[in-house]
Amino acid sequence: MAISLQSRLPRTYRIVEVKQETEMVRTYTFDGSLGAKPGQCLMVWLPGVDEVPMSVAYDDGARTKITFFAVGDMTNELARRGVGDLVGLRGPFGTFYEWSPGQHIVLVAGGYGAAPMYFVAKETVQHGCTLEVIVGARGKEHLLYVEELESLPHVSLHVATNDGSAGYKGFNTDILEKLLSSCPRDSKNAKSKQCSPIDQVFACGPELMLKRVSEITAAHGVPSQLSMERYMKCGYGLCGNCVVDPLGIRMCIEGPVVKNDVCVKIEEFGKYHRDDVGRKKEFGK
Repeated sequence: MAISLQSRLPRTYRIVEVKQETEMVRTYTFDGSLGAKPGQCLMVWLPGVDEVPMSVAYDDGARTKITFFAVGDMTNELARRGVGDLVGLRGPFGTFYEWSPGQHIVLVAGGYGAAPMYFVAKETVQHGCTLEVIVGARGKEHLLYVEELESLPHVSLHVATNDGSAGYKGFNTDILEKLLSSCPRDSKNAKSKQCSPIDQVFACGPELMLKRVSEITAAHGVPSQLSMERYMKCGYGLCGNCVVDPLGIRMCIEGPVVKNDVCVKIEEFGKYHRDDVGRKKEFGK
């Protein structure tokens, strides 16, 4: 895929709105569009600090939003910016979620993965899709985009928290399992249960959650598309830092949104990723 020179180079965009989502999570709205589609990412740059990839929370053709967790040097510095400040953005990069009009789709969001899932929801309902949206977090204080998702038409919202402080007590993937089990894709069973089978599942969140979504959807024979995060440097397939084993595909070009029939062939999926110098980092350690 050819990436235009304009997309490869950063341009400065002014912050026009700041929303404090939670104690550690902020949403910035910028005064311009990069033409991003749901699931794509941007490279966010602060001169003299660093540049990091972030998923697009929304792009309506006039303004662009990112939602980020202030957890490292770059994002903590970014969190010090306010309305009127300039930030460098380039992109959009990578693949995006794909659907057909009128489909019944489950969106599974974990943590700040709720932001790009809102972008997906906003776009798919405009194409007549019916959505089951499952938002999960450690506790209710970490839930994101719940009100925004509830406000959309044709959306049934399901909430899960690990501590049971809101919604279902447990993992969001538990709800996914129940939804797929309650209405199988087999047409005879679907008719007898008077339900609408799920056509696709989209997911964005921690990789161990994505791994479980992969397993559940494969077991039920439901196609799924998963957003795999890897450490990106260039964004257009040149540096090779986001290549995954053993396929050699680049997450900035062939990802970050990857269909499950490809995900199951990625040996490192749910096991490890690589840091900025290529060292393996196991998940959960």
